[in-house]
Amino acid sequence: MSARAPPAPGPAADGGEDATLFVDELTQARRGEVQALAVVIPAYNEGLVIGSVILQAQQHADRVIVVDDGSLDRTAEIARLAGADVIRFEENGGKAKAMMAGFARARNLGYEAVVTLDGDGQHNPDEIPAVAAPVLAGVADLVIGSRFLDVKAKIPAYRRAGQTVLNGFTNLSVDGGSFATTDSQSGFRALSRRAMENLNFSSEGYNIESDMIAHFVPLGLKMAEVPISVTYDVPHKHKKNPVSHGFGVLARIVGLIGYKRPLLSFGIPGALITLFGIGAEIYTF
Repeated sequence: MSARAPPAPGPAADGGEDATLFVDELTQARRGEVQALAVVIPAYNEGLVIGSVILQAQQHADRVIVVDDGSLDRTAEIARLAGADVIRFEENGGKAKAMMAGFARARNLGYEAVVTLDGDGQHNPDEIPAVAAPVLAGVADLVIGSRFLDVKAKIPAYRRAGQTVLNGFTNLSVDGGSFATTDSQSGFRALSRRAMENLNFSSEGYNIESDMIAHFVPLGLKMAEVPISVTYDVPHKHKKNPVSHGFGVLARIVGLIGYKRPLLSFGIPGALITLFGIGAEIYTF
């Protein structure tokens, strides 16, 4: 399916209404009513499922951009055959690098909004309109699709516990804002044009999810969350070692807290919470 050309860049409409008021209405929007929306999918060795993810995503967006992060399989080839705009790295550079490349492509092409989701089938592309709705309505610059807003969601207790710790640390790292996330590590999120133009921070690997929140809130960008579903039974779900992942993400967040709010990071309570968080995070992914 060919992509429509986006309109010329312009400022998002401003509005004071709660973002959630727009979700139901815009979730029902037909593809022809969704303007200038690109989807960015970072992918590493996702040849088994990337084609179906792309085909579903194309029903809800004007362009699908796949960033093949040094895959050793046919991810890039299959993505092109499915009609995606493909960026390919010869070597694996990590999720942050892949996402930044995809966002830059969408920004340079003039898109007003972008949704990013994982390429492993964990996220449901049919929920793209719900995640994009507050951005398209002009009431949010970053929308996080949260696995934990649906009280009926079947999420293992150990995942909830680990994510609660990570959320707490992420919220502590935010300087000058009142936004509190319920799913700091969600890879299903939407960004406005304004957010895309403020991605001027360094990040590595999976740290980008928390880094984005910590960077955007002090700038006054508007934040929102919407509920999403998630599927954990996907191929290669443990491509990254959960122990190294846990230490890496927590170390980054604690470093941000230490820089902005040192008393919270280096006191005895902070040390105890850190130890608990590391243990919980090991079992989160």
